[in-house]
This record gives sequence, structure tokens and C-alpha cells, in this order.
Amino acid sequence: MQTIPTSPTYLTARDVQELIRVDRSTIYRMAESGRLPAIKVGRQWRFPADAVHAWLEASGNASDGNGARPVSSAQEVTDLFADLYGVMVIVTDIAGNPITDVSNPCGYFSAVSSEAAALDRCIAEWNALGGQYDFEPRLRPSHLGFLCTRAFIRIGNELSGMVISGGIAPDEWPPSEERIEEIAAESRVPLPIVEQSIEDVHRIGPEDQERFLAAIPVLARHLSSIATGERQTNHMTRSRM
Repeated sequence: MQTIPTSPTYLTARDVQELIRVDRSTIYRMAESGRLPAIKVGRQWRFPADAVHAWLEASGNASDGNGARPVSSAQEVTDLFADLYGVMVIVTDIAGNPITDVSNPCGYFSAVSSEAAALDRCIAEWNALGGQYDFEPRLRPSHLGFLCTRAFIRIGNELSGMVISGGIAPDEWPPSEERIEEIAAESRVPLPIVEQSIEDVHRIGPEDQERFLAAIPVLARHLSSIATGERQTNHMTRSRM
């Protein structure tokens, strides 16, 4: 008796977002570049479920038996840190691609990063941070004008990712009208969006900034421990197969 093939099941971008916990614009970029199994139906991307799950297994991104994503541990830690220090935090790979959602984003970042081109500009800046090997955390201005800092996540001697934190207003804020126009142009964000959200940033005083900078390496070490444990678990799992 001939078996009738079943139609493949397709996932939406939201479905894939819940699986791998990155923002939707990153999913679209991965689909465009061919890094993620996908087909385009009209203007919409659809993702073959079987191919996506095979890709997750091959890349070590699969969920565990309870459906929990390994990255969820890092997300919980960054959420707690961001709330505690009143800053925003994101974990990326060493190339600047987001691994976690942004914890405690300021309204300004949320408004601007809703534009795909602006988020691409942020990721390009995070990528550049991955190539700067200064290991002492310090606040530096971002292309959006607010302050941020970066610490490396390690697995053994390997720099495997970054924790990037900030959204902090510098002493003189908001920027001048001319600078706001430059930010809008550089980020390819409509000027009204920047103007309406520019005041909604995180504000912490000098003493709190010092405590925050001292805590960032501690956060990075915790995330390094999580990443190391995940790699060891994945290695042991593969060894049993």
C-alpha cells in the first residue's frame, strides 16, 4: 500500500522567535541570508517545522526535554540585573548578534529599535565592540547618544559572547536639536520618533554608575559559567548518542 505524503508544517516568524528567542528582525535577516531554513510566500516568510527543528539540533540550540531553552537561564539573570541597577542589558554572540531579548529597555531604545534599519545599526555597533579588546568596563557613548558598556563572556580561554548594558543618559541630556537630527539620519529613523522618545532613557547618578560598572564583570562571569555548563552538557549528550 502506497503511503500518501503529508504536507509539511510551516512555522511563522513568531513561532521561530519563541523557539530561538531572538528578535524578529534577526530572524528575517537569517532567512534572507540562508542561515535559517525558510521560504517566502508572497511577502511573508514561512519556516518548515522539520527543517527548523533539525537546524536547532545541529546548531546546539534545541530545547531540553522540558521545553526549556538554555538561553532562558541567561535571560533570567540579565532581567534581574537590569531591574536591580536600572539599566538595559542584552547578551550577544561575539559578532554582536542578539542571543537574549533586551532586558529593561528604555523607551528611547524601544522606539528607535522598532525600525529594522535602526536595529541593524545597533547590531553593527555591537559587532564593533566585539573587536575592541579593552577589558576594563567603562561607559562609552553609543551612536544613539546614551552611554553603554561591554564585558566579554568566556568559555575557557575563548571569547564567546558579550553582555552589553546601558541606555544611560550622560550628564548633558537630551542632545542638541542638531545632534538629534544626526541620530535620526544615522539610524534611518523618522525624526519625530527620535524627538518624541529622546527623554525616555535610564538615569543613574555617579555613585550608582560606579557600582554598576563594578558589577558588570560579575554578571559576565555568571553568564560565562552558564555558557560553559551548557557546552559541557551538550558535549555529554552528544557523547551518549
